[in-house]
Amino acid sequence: MSLIEGRFRTTLGEFSLDADFSAPAHGITALFGQSGSGKTTLLRLIAGLARAPGRLVVNGEVWQDDTVFVPTHRRALGYVFQEASLFPHLSVRANLDYGWQRVPPAERTIKRDEVIDWLELAPLIALQPHQLSGGQRQRVAIGRALLSCPRLLLMDEPMAALDAGARADILPYLERLHRELELPLLYVSHALDEVARLADTLLLIDAGRLVYQGPLAAGLTRLDLPLAHRDLAATVIDTTVVAHDTALQLTRVARDAVALELPGLHGMPGTPLRVRVAARDVSLALAMPQQTSILNLLPATVTELADDAPGQMLVRLALGDTALLARITRKSAGLLNLQPGTPVVAQVKSVAVA
Repeated sequence: MSLIEGRFRTTLGEFSLDADFSAPAHGITALFGQSGSGKTTLLRLIAGLARAPGRLVVNGEVWQDDTVFVPTHRRALGYVFQEASLFPHLSVRANLDYGWQRVPPAERTIKRDEVIDWLELAPLIALQPHQLSGGQRQRVAIGRALLSCPRLLLMDEPMAALDAGARADILPYLERLHRELELPLLYVSHALDEVARLADTLLLIDAGRLVYQGPLAAGLTRLDLPLAHRDLAATVIDTTVVAHDTALQLTRVARDAVALELPGLHGMPGTPLRVRVAARDVSLALAMPQQTSILNLLPATVTELADDAPGQMLVRLALGDTALLARITRKSAGLLNLQPGTPVVAQVKSVAVA
């Protein structure tokens, strides 16, 4: 059974929310949509910070229905806001201890030292919040939320207030938490690159309505959904590191029918590695090219085509059980006479794979 099951229906002025959703018991579920789509409203309803008619069940425990409403302070959750809301008069250590000390020792499901280690907070422990960078403050805020030993962690665009450098610094910490914790995390974002890098499951919200819920990879490659028609349209593939070419500084990864070479040395053989391939970086040929600089040549089959930007088309490809998107011109699609069932070779530059 899903850990989180909810249904909310409400109208706020001209905005209406109609969300019936479920999220799995572990991993990162991204709540994704444009600004104003209702992401934060739904997250606040889950937290009990706002109230609307509906039902919410977390791990079999009813937090809200027609007769029950559990207040926020009694919900076993952690909440990380866009701005790191640390207590300015307390040190980093005291901020971290704030939630930890309120959890009875027998109910502590996470170790304090592990959180400090995962988020690399030890060098900051004696500092005051005003002495921290934006990224450091947000790491402390995440640590404080974790040390409340929640059964559910909510993050509302935790990197929205950070610059690009700070965002790049904090993403690896979130990936590490994903690996280390069984704790389910609902992650609100309107940044598709963050979602593609972090999430397992996608809740896609548009104008207050959930238009998709399910595995991230499947949602990103659905041509009937808006994500595939953005400039950042891409495929994510969860692969495994197979081998390294240390002389040429390349890493070979694979998943079923997909084998890719990436620039740089990443992980040890056997390490899981998620790769992201932008649709704009995939070109198509009807036969295996000869004497090409492109290293990744993948036999595939066209499964679907859809109009995209003016003069462009999106092509959905099947490589075994893996889907891949390619954005090409309408002219190219016509010259190749592409249609569902057409066998092709997908060409992906190694340097284009993130």
